[in-house]
Amino acid sequence: MTKSREAVHKVLRQSAGFRSAQDVFAEMRACGSKIGLTTVYRALQSLQDAGRVDVLRTDDGESVYRACETETHHHHLVCRKCGLTVEVTEPSVERWAEHIGLEHGFTDVTHTVEVFGTCSACAAKTEKAGKAEKTEKAAAAE
Repeated sequence: MTKSREAVHKVLRQSAGFRSAQDVFAEMRACGSKIGLTTVYRALQSLQDAGRVDVLRTDDGESVYRACETETHHHHLVCRKCGLTVEVTEPSVERWAEHIGLEHGFTDVTHTVEVFGTCSACAAKTEKAGKAEKTEKAAAAE
């Protein structure tokens, strides 16, 4: 692996969630690296091709990247609020994908499944903020 790819991979391994190429570039430059944005994009593509990083498309179409924790096929459970990501496997999804492909005459079926939601920590913060707002409104009404 080239020095640039290793440096980009290191940034992703130290990150908890998915990161955009721009985020990786900004962090590396802030730490004194002279790496260019084009080199970051090339490194991310090479790492993705090698199966070392996962890539997701955000709702606005931006690609975001994360270092794989495992080398086996997996899916992601991603918090919409904080980006916390958990790698998950689910054999029933694998069977379903194969079945649906065969049912429609497809072979060599592959798939990507990403599940989005709100993690328990973010849900607790939202609930706490909601309770505090109700308390403030009640106090203001008195």
